Amino acid sequence: MFDNPFSDKEIQSRIGAVRKEMATRKLDAAVFASPENVFYLTGLDHWGYFTPHLLIVPLEGRPVLVTRAMERVSVEKQVRSAQFRGHPDSETAADMAARVMIEMKLAGRSVGLEEWTSGMSFGLGSSLKAQVNARWSDVSGLVDAHRLVKSDEEQAIMRRAAKVTDAAAAAAIAAIGDGAREADVAAECVAAMTRAGGQTPGFGPFIRPGARLGEEHATWGDGAYRKGEPVFLELSGCISRYHAPMGRLVRVGSISDEDAKMAEVTQRAFAAVVGALKPGRKARDIYAAWQDVVDDAGLAHYRRHHCGYCVGVGVPPSWTGGNTVVGLRADSDMDIRTGMSFHILSWLMGTGKGNDFISNTVLLTSSGAEVLNTTPLGPIIR
Repeated sequence: MFDNPFSDKEIQSRIGAVRKEMATRKLDAAVFASPENVFYLTGLDHWGYFTPHLLIVPLEGRPVLVTRAMERVSVEKQVRSAQFRGHPDSETAADMAARVMIEMKLAGRSVGLEEWTSGMSFGLGSSLKAQVNARWSDVSGLVDAHRLVKSDEEQAIMRRAAKVTDAAAAAAIAAIGDGAREADVAAECVAAMTRAGGQTPGFGPFIRPGARLGEEHATWGDGAYRKGEPVFLELSGCISRYHAPMGRLVRVGSISDEDAKMAEVTQRAFAAVVGALKPGRKARDIYAAWQDVVDDAGLAHYRRHHCGYCVGVGVPPSWTGGNTVVGLRADSDMDIRTGMSFHILSWLMGTGKGNDFISNTVLLTSSGAEVLNTTPLGPIIR
């Protein structure tokens, strides 16, 4: 989180693809506000995204990045594809962006605005529209669609992130045991992640006892792990905002016969998903491959909201790529394409016949589905 990870050719290719779509929509310009999309189109990798960043991309000419004036040093060091215009803290990004757009003669023109993102508050969008009399339309999802397919540069970064993930997971697993403090396990995990070259991930590692499994996006507390209980582990290394998450259910002391049998099912179901990931298929076909294994195991009553989701760029507070999760759902018509990457989850918890969970990042390459994480599937007993 200190430098632009992309070549100029890569950035210009992305901007060119976005402009092609803008031209199809008959737009003269578009304003992008999603932190993930601003990063994707500029390479600006810093912690300043807690305040608005507005990237104004005209159909022709140099884009302009508007954010706080105090970010000048970082922006001018990292961003080569856009001009920087910083606003003082006495005004908003909308105020500066409005002046820039008027200078660019965009008043009265057709302009897209990325509205469905955490980077564009209602007040910010309302202020910008009030100050610039343009023909506004929503372009949410325009850049996100391009981000689904990873370039060679992106794929190389994700493989590096997966190595960080495995190093952090190994450290966490080694620290888990009867009487181990939750905080100590987390400390070992984060330290290993950092020493392996990882940067701060979108989500911190989720490490919690089985008794708190249902808390979803909660992590370690102030307790200690005890023999006989599982420990939920889900984490991701991060390199230049790219993530390769994985998850395991670690048993302290032993595993029951019921859970051991369920572990066999989760692994078969995971393998079925990997085998089904082929270009031209639909997301619903991938979910069906997972569900078929589950059904055949006598768990036809068990359903999940998805068996994985698209992953790659992630800016805190998530590694999912924004505030929308693009899942491999039973009702999704999303086309599977070469270059896509997924966090595949084989989750069988609360089945009534045993519990297990494994997940890995899978990249669909021209040679087939590549599982990026190498941490053993288990069952893992500490």
